[in-house]
Amino acid sequence: MATVEPVPDAPAATAWLDGERALLVADYHAGIEVALAIERGIEVESRAEERRQRLVDLVEQTRPDVLVILGDLMHSIGDPGGRERDEIEALVEALPDLPITLVKGNHDGAIEEWVPRVDVTDGAGVRFGEIGVAHGHTWPAREVLEADVVCVGHEHPQVRLEDEVGGSRVERVWLRGPMAGAPFEARDDELDWSAPELVVLPAFNGLAGGTWINVEGQEFLAPFLPEGLASGEAFLLDGTRLGDYRTV
Repeated sequence: MATVEPVPDAPAATAWLDGERALLVADYHAGIEVALAIERGIEVESRAEERRQRLVDLVEQTRPDVLVILGDLMHSIGDPGGRERDEIEALVEALPDLPITLVKGNHDGAIEEWVPRVDVTDGAGVRFGEIGVAHGHTWPAREVLEADVVCVGHEHPQVRLEDEVGGSRVERVWLRGPMAGAPFEARDDELDWSAPELVVLPAFNGLAGGTWINVEGQEFLAPFLPEGLASGEAFLLDGTRLGDYRTV
């Protein structure tokens, strides 16, 4: 049975993809500080070096055969500016010499035309043996949905936790649970449905915001959520099990 194992205290997971050990991350959003300043007037000191070192450290810690990025390596939807491009090129240069696959996200523009050393696949995803990967901004490809486990990003799931005195904090979480076939079979009557497990990865970039899954009125970003998740549980990055995401 295919398994996807979160790396403790990190927005990343390991999995065996066609016999190769892979490190999975999603939603790196290089250059987000520039966008926050331009679009929202929020001045945030660049964390590019810290992001880069965290990913390099994870690669060194987990020693994967391949790195798979589930979309949104960059933040600009159009052509990236100089700082964003510089950040991505510095990241790729700093990573150990291993294959890198990017499942193209909605923020990745024409990244395949200039990013070095990266194999860019369509955002609807690709299947590696028993595990399918996609970004999540569009409906996953049939081959992805016919895998045993489907991994996506895009959603940036978060929970707002409150303490006994009324304080609150926002934490990134994992979402995991069996997928519901109805919305997918309605789009593809030739789909060989076997109720794969869905794993929604937290955003690697903590500045990227996301969906507060336990706040009333929040809408999911992926077109197949929440209808495509039959039931699901939320987990903090440290592994704490929060239970059914709908009742956290």
